[in-house]
Amino acid sequence: MTGPAVAPDTRDIDISRTRLTSTLAETWKSPPGVWGALTTVDHKIIGRRYIFTAFVFLALGGVLAALMRLQLAQPEARLIGPDRYNQIFTMHGANMMFLFAVPVMEAVAVYLVPLMVGTRNIAFPRLNAFSYWIYLAGGALLWTAFALDMGPDVGWFAYVPLSGPQYGAGKRADIWAQMITFTELSALAIAVELVVTIFKQRAPGMTLDRIPLFVWAMLVTSFLVIMAMPAIMIASTGLILDRLIGTHFYNPAEGGDVLLWQHLFWFFGHPEVYIIFLPAAGMVSTMIEPFARRPAFGYLALVMALIATGILAFGLWVHHMFVAGLPRLGDSFFTASSMAIAVPAGIQMFCWLATLWDGRPVFRTPLLFIIGFIVTFVIGGLTGVMVASVPFDTQVHDTYFVVAHFHYVLIGGAVFPLLGAVHYWFPKLTGRLMSETLGRWSFWLIIVGFNATFFPMHILGLEGMPRRVYTYQPDMPWHGLNVFVSLSSVVLTIGFLLFFINVLKSARLGEVAQDNPWDAPTLEWATTSPPPSYNFPMIPVVGSLHPLWDDRDTLPVVDGLRTDRRELIVTTLAGAEPQAREASPRNSIWPLLAAAATTIMLIWSIFSPWAVVWGAIPIAIALIGWFWPKGTPEDES
Repeated sequence: MTGPAVAPDTRDIDISRTRLTSTLAETWKSPPGVWGALTTVDHKIIGRRYIFTAFVFLALGGVLAALMRLQLAQPEARLIGPDRYNQIFTMHGANMMFLFAVPVMEAVAVYLVPLMVGTRNIAFPRLNAFSYWIYLAGGALLWTAFALDMGPDVGWFAYVPLSGPQYGAGKRADIWAQMITFTELSALAIAVELVVTIFKQRAPGMTLDRIPLFVWAMLVTSFLVIMAMPAIMIASTGLILDRLIGTHFYNPAEGGDVLLWQHLFWFFGHPEVYIIFLPAAGMVSTMIEPFARRPAFGYLALVMALIATGILAFGLWVHHMFVAGLPRLGDSFFTASSMAIAVPAGIQMFCWLATLWDGRPVFRTPLLFIIGFIVTFVIGGLTGVMVASVPFDTQVHDTYFVVAHFHYVLIGGAVFPLLGAVHYWFPKLTGRLMSETLGRWSFWLIIVGFNATFFPMHILGLEGMPRRVYTYQPDMPWHGLNVFVSLSSVVLTIGFLLFFINVLKSARLGEVAQDNPWDAPTLEWATTSPPPSYNFPMIPVVGSLHPLWDDRDTLPVVDGLRTDRRELIVTTLAGAEPQAREASPRNSIWPLLAAAATTIMLIWSIFSPWAVVWGAIPIAIALIGWFWPKGTPEDES
């Protein structure tokens, strides 16, 4: 006979869980102190560094924008001379596009994607650490050059022949070209890591139709990076070869082609707009659910719109070249493509509006930024359709109308969702909530200051004010609007200052957050806030698109991973069925050493072509040390 079933003692369960978490914490921890900071491969630590560094560059770029607005507030102002203004103008654009906009979106993904797909670390974590050090070195190179009066002065687009050896004297254009190499190398590394993480490290049961929308957005974005960014690396390499060793890729007198630069640059440059926008769209689709208190309307439509946008993004680049003298038949094709891409963007807009309409919205600060994004991005999209028309674009090309358009698209379409995302995921990073009062004040100051700053630029452009000028004559009808724009930029600046104050204050004194303060449905909220070094004590099993809503009591988990070494679950691509256990690399100093060797070679090559030969030696040594067999599975990659 058997006796009655006895329920397990809850104290034994608690002791077992404590032993499990303490063992995992010891296995996955980063060493303390400076050595740990230099050797860590924890995606959360590296993601926080990326985010912090990107926002530092945002603040620096904002200072440059304020200086430009001071200079343009009055006709014939003498605050900034033409040479320094060209450096400031170039630095502002290059800083915002290459050091902030793209890196910050990938930074958020580095932190969140492994948590959202239910794994313990990103794929290739040492490559992830390497990518951050390379990014930091590229930003330091650009700003150090600017501080030494060697900042690039050829515009963030560096058109030839202006940036070529004939007109670009000194090393300013070379520094721009090598900064491109640093930042694109970093971006390509992150893109590869995200693709592998999303395809092969998803939690069991997270089939393709259960992937969170932000993860879908980052998957499409990563493929855009992989396919678009080699074009700008080829372009910048051709430029530095023309300048350094006398090749003639862009010299028409020797068989080169000036328009080759524009084709290569904009083949990257227009997909880059969507490399920035698609992560923002994924943030909106993810954040809108807990604040609308219902699932996002049209999940399949939103996913297909993301994919369609990624595909169509490669058919638009010539609409930046409508006045370059290309055949009109080709211009017509790109006009049609430029208008067609509004369709998937419109689908996403209608899905978000339907989600809010059919939900029970809770108007917290993240939702306010989402609504601000919808309004401003629609305005930017409408002017985008306008400049996609060849006759209209011919009239407003290189005027302030275009400046207004792309700021509406980039700030309205990317920065507003990003600011909402900071408020939303701030508890996940810090364990504290941001101040709702300061958040609302910063939102209203930013939304009012932004529209008052950039909407009048449409009118300035229609009145003929050219972009890229450091001053203008008093008899031109632009003075009044320029004063208004410059004063409005002060309001915008105050709004951003309040945002930064809110971040710094809340990180130390903010209200302590629960593990899931928004009652959100995605897996990053299934662990503590902030997460432990190992992310999840046990890997969750996903049975639906919204696991934390559908399994509110107990989330199923999978067992079998060792706790005495770093292990991950590898799953199949489509069905996310467990396939293998995979060792995850431990902390290492070699990514930093490899990044340092690469940095020395790239900077040295600005001054001598022999740097490529001799600089390859320390890079090879660092890579040999990186991949040399260490005797344990965690150290073999």
